[in-house]
Formats: sequence, C-alpha cells, structure tokens
Amino acid sequence: MRQVKITPFGGLHMKLLASFLLLLLAATAALADSDLQIQHAWVRATVPGQMASGAFMRVTSPTDQRLISVQSPLGIAQIHQMSIDQGVMRMKALPQGLPLPAGQAIDLKPGGYHIMLLDLKTALSPGQKVPLTLQIQDPSGRRKSVALEVPILKEAPPGGPTSAAAGTHRHP
Repeated sequence: MRQVKITPFGGLHMKLLASFLLLLLAATAALADSDLQIQHAWVRATVPGQMASGAFMRVTSPTDQRLISVQSPLGIAQIHQMSIDQGVMRMKALPQGLPLPAGQAIDLKPGGYHIMLLDLKTALSPGQKVPLTLQIQDPSGRRKSVALEVPILKEAPPGGPTSAAAGTHRHP
C-alpha cells in the first residue's frame, strides 16, 4: 500500500491561498480608498418658524474625492461656503461641490464650508436626528452615497470644528 502525504497548504493549495490573499488585500484596499471618516457631525437646532439650518462635521477621505451633493428628506440640502468680504458676510452655494484631498481633514463648520438645509418641512429639535446622504465622487467619476443620521444640537459638540463666527452666524 502506498502512502500519500496530504499537506493542505502545499504546492497548488499554497498558490491558490496566496492568490486569494492578494485578491482580498486588493479588495480591502479598494474599500479603504472609498471610505470617509466623519467626525463631530451635528445639525443646529431651529427655533419655531425657522425654515433653515446648517449641518457641520469634519470629513477626511483616504483618497482624493469630491463631495458633490447632499440630500435630506427634511428639505433642500446644499453645500455652501460662508466668508467675510470687506466686513460683509457672503454666502454662496458650491454647485461643483467641495474637494476632499487625500488624508486632509476638511471642516464643515459655522463661518466656513457647511451643509445648508433650506425649506425645512419640520422644526429641528435637540435629541432628534437628521438623515443626510452625502454624494461622493472619485477622480474617475465613480459616485457613491454615504448615509448619515446626524444629531440635532443647540451648539457645536466639544472637540468639533468651530470658528470665531460660530456664535454670530445664523441662518434665517
């Protein structure tokens, strides 16, 4: 009787395992490239009759991407930039979106870049959450959606992005 030694990771098995591990590593790298890190996300609470607010957060992308749009079932959502020009506050929508350079934290904060929520269908009360869907585009044009549930707060959470204008910047 002839004895055959079976080694589960020898020869062909080892090559298949190595190929599988390389494919898994490549897939993991591809997923990591598209993942965003979102920190300190919050939406400013509204007062009765207020039909607009802002959403703020720190966004870090592992690769060069662009935040091209935002949607919310609670109203119109737009990417905006606020600036002071000769002592006058200027607000403008960014229809081309906001670049997210690889590895660089981009702060969406009062007094700077932010997500403007307009024509709100309901008041935004602390303790509730606002559903937001971020549309992200990579340099090749591929798009992906990132769904968030953002808490409503009266003021910025500790450790989050802030600005000197945070206390005075209000939307109608």
